Amino acid sequence: MSVIDTAVYLDGELVARASDPFAAIHEARSRGGLVWIGLRRTDAAELQVLADLLRLHPLAVRDCLRGHQRAKLEKFGEMAFLVLQPAQYHDDTETVEVSEVDLFVGPDYIVTVQEDDAVDTDAVRARLETHPEVLRRGSYGIVWALIEEVINGYRPVTDGVENDIDEIEAQLLSEQPQVSHRIFALQREVIDLQHATTPLVDMLEQLEQVVADREAPLRAEALRLSRERAQHVVERVDGFRHTLESALTVHATLVEQQNNESMRRMTEQSLLQNDQVKKISSWAAIGLAPTVITGIYGMNFRYMPELDQPWGYPFALGLMIAVSSLLYVVFKKRDWL
Repeated sequence: MSVIDTAVYLDGELVARASDPFAAIHEARSRGGLVWIGLRRTDAAELQVLADLLRLHPLAVRDCLRGHQRAKLEKFGEMAFLVLQPAQYHDDTETVEVSEVDLFVGPDYIVTVQEDDAVDTDAVRARLETHPEVLRRGSYGIVWALIEEVINGYRPVTDGVENDIDEIEAQLLSEQPQVSHRIFALQREVIDLQHATTPLVDMLEQLEQVVADREAPLRAEALRLSRERAQHVVERVDGFRHTLESALTVHATLVEQQNNESMRRMTEQSLLQNDQVKKISSWAAIGLAPTVITGIYGMNFRYMPELDQPWGYPFALGLMIAVSSLLYVVFKKRDWL
C-alpha cells in the first residue's frame, strides 16, 4: 500500500499539509508556493497520474519505475531527475545495504519516491521548517537538504567498514586462513558503496551550476560545501578499496610463503626418506651377496670340485667378503652409505 505525504510552503513557511497530492499541487500553484510530495511504495498507475499532472518527463518516470538506478542527475528542460543511493551498514553481517531515492525537481515542486524509509523525509522536513531561509530557496533548497541527509548517512557506514578493515589487518598478522573470504566479501560491499558515492561529486557540481544559473552565484555556496564533503566520502571509500586490495595481496603473499615452507619441509622429508631407502637398499644388497653364495654351497651338489680341496672353505668365505666389500665400496662412493 502506497504512502503519500504532501506539504505546501509559501515564502519558507508551511501553509498546508495533507495526503491528497492533487489538492496540494492546486494549493501551491494558486498561491505561488512550493509543494513537496513524498511517495513510498507507490505503483505505476499512481505515479503516472502524478506525472501527467506535473508534466514529468516520461524518460524520468520510466527510470523511476524500473528502479535499480545508479546515482545520477539528468536535466529535462526545467525539470531535473535525481537518483540518490543512501546506505546502511550492518556490522553483524558486514554488509552494505544500498537503497534508492528518486527525486523529480521542478520550479514549484519536488517529488520524492522511495520504497522504504532509507531517507527519513519527515525528519528532513522538520529540520527545514525550523530553517525557512533554506525553504525560501525553493525546490533546490530541499534537494540540498536531502543530499545532506544522504551524505550524513554515509558517516556510520564508512566508520563501520573502517573498523572491519582494522580487524582484517589484525587477522592478517595472526595468519588466520579464513581472512581471505572476509576480504573478498567486504571488498564486494565496498564496491557497492563506491557505486553509490562516486557520482555524488559530479551531481553536486551540476547542481551548483543549475542553482547559479537560476539565482545569484553565492546561493550555490552550500552545494559547494556539500560537494567537498561528498569528495571526502568518495576518497575515503576509494581508500578502503585500495586497502582491501593490498590486504588481499599481502594475504596471498603470506599464503604463498606458507606453501613454500610446507613444500620445503616436504622436500626435506622426501630427501631424508630417499637417503634412508638408499641405505637400507645398500645394506640389503651387501647382505644378499653372502646369502646367495651360502645358498649355492648349501645345495649339496655332488660335483663341486672345490669342496674336496683344503682351500674350498676359505675360498667361499673370501668370496663372500670380497663381494660384500666391493658392494660396500661402490655404494659408499655413490654416497648411498
